[in-house]
Amino acid sequence: MELAVKKQLIGALALIFIVMVFFPLFFSGDGYHERHLSSIIPDQPVTETFQNIEPLLKPLADTKALAAPSPSGITTADQGAATVLDQQGVPVAWTLQLASFKDSANARALRKQLLKAGHKVYSRKTGSLVKVYVGPEMNKQRLQALKKGLKDDFGLDGLLVRFTTQ
Repeated sequence: MELAVKKQLIGALALIFIVMVFFPLFFSGDGYHERHLSSIIPDQPVTETFQNIEPLLKPLADTKALAAPSPSGITTADQGAATVLDQQGVPVAWTLQLASFKDSANARALRKQLLKAGHKVYSRKTGSLVKVYVGPEMNKQRLQALKKGLKDDFGLDGLLVRFTTQ
């Protein structure tokens, strides 16, 4: 090998040795100090304890399905007329379903006409239909007489059904 190449190799090895010795001294991390910042996060709030209160009354029976009138014929006085109670002790009331509409505007128009005539009217949405009812009435005979009058006045032949709150 030539003398110039030997000198270059020795110089390169000397540089590598110097870097290996002095590099850890300069970059050891001794001069680095971590900043300690105070926390601005507030303390966790005190949570309130809640008491579990048990109900004093038992829950009411499910009234989605209609109960049949009681076979014992339990009745109660209601403004001079006898009211029949069903098996759950709920008064049996009747209502007159006059019409079913897909368009709720038609149902509102009929309802407005019936209210103007002085009838107790309500409507319920069932699926895509809006049904218009007159009632409820405890006395079935009065509702049947009203049915005849509504057929004469409005041309609507209603359907007598049992009143429910659902």
